[in-house]
Amino acid sequence: MAIHRNPTDSILNAELISDNTGPDGLSDLAREVLEGLTKTPKRLSSRFFYDAEGSRLFAEIMHLPEYYLTRSEYEILETSKQELLRRFSADGRPFELVELGAGDGLKTKLLLGHFWDEKADFTYAPVDISDSALENLTADLRKKWPHMKLEPQHGEYFEAIERLANRSGVERPRLVVLFLGSNIGNFAPDEAVGFFRQINESLQPGDLVLTGFDLQKHPAVIHAAYNDRQGLTKAFNLNLLRRINRELDADFDVSAFDHYETYSPETGEARSYLVSQKVQTVTIRDLNLRVAFQYGEIIHTEISRKFTRSDVEQLAEQSGFQLTGWLTDCKHYFADVIFQK
Repeated sequence: MAIHRNPTDSILNAELISDNTGPDGLSDLAREVLEGLTKTPKRLSSRFFYDAEGSRLFAEIMHLPEYYLTRSEYEILETSKQELLRRFSADGRPFELVELGAGDGLKTKLLLGHFWDEKADFTYAPVDISDSALENLTADLRKKWPHMKLEPQHGEYFEAIERLANRSGVERPRLVVLFLGSNIGNFAPDEAVGFFRQINESLQPGDLVLTGFDLQKHPAVIHAAYNDRQGLTKAFNLNLLRRINRELDADFDVSAFDHYETYSPETGEARSYLVSQKVQTVTIRDLNLRVAFQYGEIIHTEISRKFTRSDVEQLAEQSGFQLTGWLTDCKHYFADVIFQK
């Protein structure tokens, strides 16, 4: 089976070397690579950035001077931690923090420490698709707070929420779903609505969602955040090719690709790409797939939307939530927003 072959039989886009590989039984990464690299234009999902090395690189990115997002949200959580505790523990109910994509828990530890010091009745359930990130976070938390109630959840977000929301035999605490950082910006508008609707379906009245939204601001500030002078964002993006090499037995020449980012203030979208620096063909042996690249051809790897307040209000309404809290940093670069069911 061939895809997009030209009359001279040279590979124009991608070619399956044989017919004995189909989508059944493929890992999520393998399916993404098979589907994404046979499209025009090519694409790969940003959710596969976070293997062990990707998680390590992103932890470094969060400390970069250009990367304002982490500092801005940290400021919000620091100045609003008492207010958040008041809202989370309203009516004296115990609550469970369910953090989607917990990573190293840098910002969340600020809240955990405050809640612990205030003797709040809570459980922390970090959720992550990276097994190594989750193990490292859990070990660190058990060292800092040996008696804190932890329920780490390895796997996909909605599966974890369903497990925690539908436990039988116990009176369920208020669920507080944390989706920090600017992760919601990686979704297209309709996907963001679908994401929050799916969360909503698992929640009960009074449950909460705390989400981080990167706000629209001077385009130069945003552009610099994704083009750091140290080259860590470039390394983070290129690591996706290294992961494919390792996990799918591919032969990407990582040095033959570059990182490129663009931001459009009209749409509020920052987009990241990998760019082929020469004409080349990559073989992905586990998929029996050859992928051809032209000079300058791109792989779209990430979109990061920036929001206005009206965007967030509309998102809450469309997904069945009430917007009950709006917290920003001193520069109004970022907002942590509370949705309530």
